[in-house]
Amino acid sequence: MQASRSAEFSFARKLSSVVRGLTGSMLRKLAAFLALGVTLSCYVGFSCCLTTVIVFSVYLLTGGHKFALVVCRTIRRDLKGLFVLMKLTLGVRYYLRKNATVPALFQNNVKKHPNRACFIYEDKTWTFEDVEKYSNSVANFFHEAGYRKGDVVSIFMESRPEYVCFWLGLSKIGVVGALINFNQRDKAFAHSLNVSQSKGLIFGGELSQAVKDVLPLLENNLSLYSSGSLATNDITPINLDQMLQKSPTYPPHYTQGSFRDKLFYVYTSGTTGLPKAAIVTHTRFYYMSTAIRHFFSISSSDVLYDTLPLYHTAGGILGIGQAFIGGVTVVIRRKFSASQFWSDCTKYNCTIAQYIGEICRYLLLQPFRPEETQHRVRLMYGNGLRPQIWADFQKRFGVKVMGEFYGATEGNCNIVNFENKVGAVGFTTRIAPFLYPVTLIRVDEDSGEPLRDRHGMCVHAQPGETGELVGKIVKGNPLREFDGYVNKKASEKKIVENVFRKGDTAFLTGDVLMMDDLGYMYFRDRTGDTFRWKGENVSTSEVEGTISNVLKLQDAVAYGVEVPGYEGRAGMAAIVDETNSIDLADLNQALQRSLPPYARPVFIRLTKEVDTTGTFKLKKTDLRKEGYDPNGVKDRLYYMNAKAGMFQPITQQVYKDICDTKIRF
Repeated sequence: MQASRSAEFSFARKLSSVVRGLTGSMLRKLAAFLALGVTLSCYVGFSCCLTTVIVFSVYLLTGGHKFALVVCRTIRRDLKGLFVLMKLTLGVRYYLRKNATVPALFQNNVKKHPNRACFIYEDKTWTFEDVEKYSNSVANFFHEAGYRKGDVVSIFMESRPEYVCFWLGLSKIGVVGALINFNQRDKAFAHSLNVSQSKGLIFGGELSQAVKDVLPLLENNLSLYSSGSLATNDITPINLDQMLQKSPTYPPHYTQGSFRDKLFYVYTSGTTGLPKAAIVTHTRFYYMSTAIRHFFSISSSDVLYDTLPLYHTAGGILGIGQAFIGGVTVVIRRKFSASQFWSDCTKYNCTIAQYIGEICRYLLLQPFRPEETQHRVRLMYGNGLRPQIWADFQKRFGVKVMGEFYGATEGNCNIVNFENKVGAVGFTTRIAPFLYPVTLIRVDEDSGEPLRDRHGMCVHAQPGETGELVGKIVKGNPLREFDGYVNKKASEKKIVENVFRKGDTAFLTGDVLMMDDLGYMYFRDRTGDTFRWKGENVSTSEVEGTISNVLKLQDAVAYGVEVPGYEGRAGMAAIVDETNSIDLADLNQALQRSLPPYARPVFIRLTKEVDTTGTFKLKKTDLRKEGYDPNGVKDRLYYMNAKAGMFQPITQQVYKDICDTKIRF
């Protein structure tokens, strides 16, 4: 009886959720068609079949044909999405009951195929059993050193199999790894160590100078452990390589873990400020990597080329997770190399590869090599592939499927494009949106704050409109929870209330997307990157893509800068010109053909290089601050002389005239 009542309650709760997902207009239409059906059947006496035909015909004639078309065109896609969602949900629930952890899931693969290659690195093969034993030695060493569940140890080194074994071994005794970007230095590096409250630091010997430089900036003393030859002898860390040779390789002392426990911290890329430590639980690691496996039909017989940094979600979870959860062989490279990419894929018989940020553009810039058509790569997945080069990339390199996805490490609204839909970063169902509650909400163009109706509810963006992507937070549901950051205040800033119904909460991604009629979503900008000029919104990604295309894939960063006497921000583009070969007259003509007047850059900065994050995203924060002032910028600066119709150099006098509003745009 109790089980029956529980089932009834569960059904009632789900039905209530479905009803809440319907809008007022939808409910009114549903009631009207129901009333029509009852009238035709009960009072007119039509048969059930004829009544159904008439009601459906009326539905189509009153606008329902549009929705019917959406259903026909997206039903297969949505059914696959629903199938994967159900498998993920059931898998998470199963492992929650089992109190499973990522090390336990990995051990399942060790038992299945201990001698299969888990990692290949610089022609050396690490079998699943090798990884298990090495990580056990890590766990036993740190347990003997006094580290216990809940402690934090930072890992700061370039990509190699030991990197993964370090955090895997730490997790076996409940210690949380903090995966720090090996490009960080000084203030950012110190911030990452301090905010995580690390007790120890494992670092690659190649980065010992950076470690030495950061020590005076730390709030607490750290125990230092090095792996590999030191680049400087000014510090005396514990030689971890030597210690691990003496450490036992049997499973460590059992530490009771939970699928909800913290696994490690991943830091945001720092494009908009100091990095934030995002919490990755065992649950999150499982469902993120498993979702990729199911959507792209990855099997244990595949070989994955992972040239991405292992401190980042893409390389460290979506890549390494295929080995730990799915039993896939992963080829690791210390650093990305555009010239060696296809050679490596051919050499190691890779069937899948990853990309992120500008990697695909860098590959297109390479001269032709025979290996680029001799490889076996059938799928590449990642995020940041510009729509302008998508088709060209596939045509040149013969990759059948480009799997673009969108997701924040800490977020709850990950979406994926598994159909090779050019330009789309993912989709949401238009048929039954309540099944996966993610949506776009309209935001104020100046402040970036959500727009609300008279009832205080967020205003949802309609198909064709841009809006910030948000995902409903459902506590107790691991797939809908927001794990947040180590810094609680930073977590609170990413939460918005009253999105789907009064009193609910949702995760703010900080990204502006656009959804079409079929539910496909397209990335537009980061909130704050879009700027307004002459009464129009300018998408920096559109401007960057156009300039990059015109200049044959040169690095270009677009951003808005303030101009005295004008509302909004004028467009400015920083373009890499290492050989002083860019013809601004040709660029101007191309921009006039490709961009509307308000989107064309008013200022141009020709530079020798543009900084990128460790995940190949172009930085623009410092560029925006420096603006077009020749007193502070050493690069060549130009402005659009509206009277002459051409870009001209910004001299000291020109800059003064702009500031005095003597030059108009």
